[in-house]
Amino acid sequence: MALTRDDVVDAAVDLLAEVGLEGLSLRRLARELGVSAPTLYWHVADKRTLLDHVAERLLADQWRSAPPIGPGEDWAAWLRERALAQYRALVTHRDAALVVAGNRPTDDALPAVEATMATLVGAGLAPREAFLTLMSVGHFVIGSAVEYHAERARAAETAAVPHGGHDPAAHPTLAAVAAAMGPPDGARHEDVVRHGLDLMIDGLRARLDPAP
Repeated sequence: MALTRDDVVDAAVDLLAEVGLEGLSLRRLARELGVSAPTLYWHVADKRTLLDHVAERLLADQWRSAPPIGPGEDWAAWLRERALAQYRALVTHRDAALVVAGNRPTDDALPAVEATMATLVGAGLAPREAFLTLMSVGHFVIGSAVEYHAERARAAETAAVPHGGHDPAAHPTLAAVAAAMGPPDGARHEDVVRHGLDLMIDGLRARLDPAP
């Protein structure tokens, strides 16, 4: 059976989960597929191109869960759900945020990108502002996902180290924050992401609908 680009991308996603971005190479991928490295160049020009396709595969659920809105629907709710879907995809897969950072859409992704941009332009943004908005939200989400994985790695490394905690009497405000936030976990981190998105989207809404 002839090797297809989908086969290559599927294998790359599996290998990423196994060895991480640092261990993902075209040579290693070719070995996993049982082909020679030059064979892969029929399907991807280089590793960066491969990662562009992997990024799209990792975020496929994002596009399905938050399609462009129809007339009269709330663009702010759509933008928030789209960003949260991207965040959840990035924290689900190993090194996904590092793969998506710096990626560029392939030709196959351009119709979805066009529809997404058109949604924001239809909501009242100029094309340049729509692009800057998507980039700003995307950068925030990617950075949040990187922070999530860094926190998990830190927790794993420090789990065996006893920590006496902070003195509530000396730091009462920090103690109140700790009591309100609860233990660090994925839900708490998503609360931070939701809060940040609300700030960004509320600011954008204010620019679109300025108070009289």
